[in-house]
This record gives sequence, structure tokens and C-alpha cells, in this order.
Amino acid sequence: MDPGILVPPKGYGGHERLVYMFAKEYARLGHEIHLLVTKGSKVEGCTVHPFGIEGYPPRKINALLAIPKAWWFLWKNRDKFDLVHNFGRLAFLLPILNHQVNKIMTYGRIINKKNISLINKLPNKNIKYTAPSDWCVSTGNVSGEWHTVYNAIDFSSYTLVEKTSPDAPLIFLSRLERLKGAHEAIQIALETGNRLILAGNISNLPDEKRYFEEEIRPYIDGAIIQYVGTLDDEGKNKYLGMAKAMLFPARTEEAFGMVMIEAMACGTPVIAYNVAAIPEVVIDNVNGFVVNDFEEMKIKLDEVINLNRSDVRNSALKRFDSKFISRLYLNLFS
Repeated sequence: MDPGILVPPKGYGGHERLVYMFAKEYARLGHEIHLLVTKGSKVEGCTVHPFGIEGYPPRKINALLAIPKAWWFLWKNRDKFDLVHNFGRLAFLLPILNHQVNKIMTYGRIINKKNISLINKLPNKNIKYTAPSDWCVSTGNVSGEWHTVYNAIDFSSYTLVEKTSPDAPLIFLSRLERLKGAHEAIQIALETGNRLILAGNISNLPDEKRYFEEEIRPYIDGAIIQYVGTLDDEGKNKYLGMAKAMLFPARTEEAFGMVMIEAMACGTPVIAYNVAAIPEVVIDNVNGFVVNDFEEMKIKLDEVINLNRSDVRNSALKRFDSKFISRLYLNLFS
């Protein structure tokens, strides 16, 4: 795992949440688990080897120093493990690339094809690549053995809310950056007469800070548009459950979109733009709607009341629960 974010994370940290869930599940299944993760991390039932300090985004010097530390750890322990599962940099695997130990390299975003081509020109064995959607696999599948393994959440941590009132709010949960579309969610709420809960972290990038101050903050009034900050797991359960629908107007090339299945786990349907991996997660007329533009997203708001919230949850539970997905990873070398 790249250092910088604790496992489990306090707030932001998609891959760190995955590592936490899978490590606990592997341990529950009787495996001995060692984690090379940010100093201060704690995972019950697992041995933690701290490397790197907390801080996101990490300082460049800390990110660079992490590479030789990972190399030394993997080389020193190369004969002790049956499987090395890497959620960090591909470069971490170089010392054991041609070693017999089984290796899984997992990606969570668009993949650099050049890196994959280069690494597979080196002597290597027993390495398999995964990404969280067929779309994401397609961005890097130039050489090597690739598998789609969807992202996951622990559904037992989320409570199904079977019914919401007609005046229940909408929710937007993501980073408050332009391409994530918070401004579009606000306009949809205003034009349809709905309340909107905004949740997510504010970027430190100057352009994104300006975006928040100029296009988001002026609409936050605490009544129609409410900003609740960055949510922990308890907060997600609370606010996702009370919403009648999640708006996901992101125009980025989403490799998966974990917040969507967090909403579904609470029974909350998702309305999202038809980009990248969205159609692999959102099943039309079952757990939400895939739409092509702003106007269609508004129209579909009238139809969420027709979706059964238990079906919304169950459709996602069957495909994305952490217990199921963790076994898919283990079965890659079973």
C-alpha cells in the first residue's frame, strides 16, 4: 500500500478501506496476514509493518523514500509469503517480480499502458493484474494476465432504509471538484424543488478551491443546500440512508465509484452519467438510472420512487460485498 493514509482511513481513502476489509476477511478465513502500510495503522488479526508517515497527498520525498523501503521488506521476506497483494505502486514489486511467490497487482484508476508493457518485458512469473471494472481493465490490458475484480464494501456496516418520504433530500457525496459535478447536483436540486445534502472533501488545488468558493459555497444555505463536510462511516450511513436518491453527475472517467455502492447498501438508488464504468455498477431500473445528460437526470428523479429500496441493496450486495470479493481475489491463485 502506498504510504500516506492510515488503514483503516479516518476519512478519504478508497484503497485503504479495501485493504482493511480484505485483510480482516483473509484473517477470519484463517490466513496469516502481514500489512506494509502507513505508520499508525492498526488492523485486528493482522501484523502491521509501518512504513511511511501519515499525510495526504504525501510529500514527494516521502513517496520516493517509500520505494526502497518496500523493496527491502519484500526482498527480505520473499520466501515467507504465499501471496503478495499490491495496492501500491507497480514499482514496489520489482525485487520479487521474477520470484516464485504469487503476486496480484491491483489498480483503482486509469492504467499507464507504458508501465505495464515495460514491466512485462522484464523476467517475471506468477503475477496477475486486476482492476475494478471491465472498462478500467481495458485501459491497461496490453500485456500480462488481467482480471476484473470489482471494488467492495462491508454491507453489514450499512443499514437499509426501506422507505423515505417524498420530501426526503437528495445527496451528493464525492470530492468537491468541478469534474465530479457538485454544481450540477445543486442546479438539479434547485430546478426540481428538492433539498440537497452535499458531502465530501474540498480540494487543496487552487483551481478547485476557487471552484468551491465561487460555484458551490454561495448556494449553501443550510436549508435547501446543506454541506455536511467529509463523512466517516457513521456519517455515510446516516446521510445516505435518509436520501431518496444519490446524484452522481461526474464527468470523469470513473474506474468504479465506491460511493455509489455505499448508497445502494442503504437502499438509496443512484442516478449517474453514462461514462466509463458507471453502467457496470448502476443497473437501470433496478438500483438506479444511467443517464446521458443533465435534463435526463432531472427527469429520472421522478422515477426513483418506483424503485424498491430492498432490491436496490440486494442487487449490489450480490455483486459487491467484501466477503464475496475477497474470495474472488484468493481464487485467482486457488
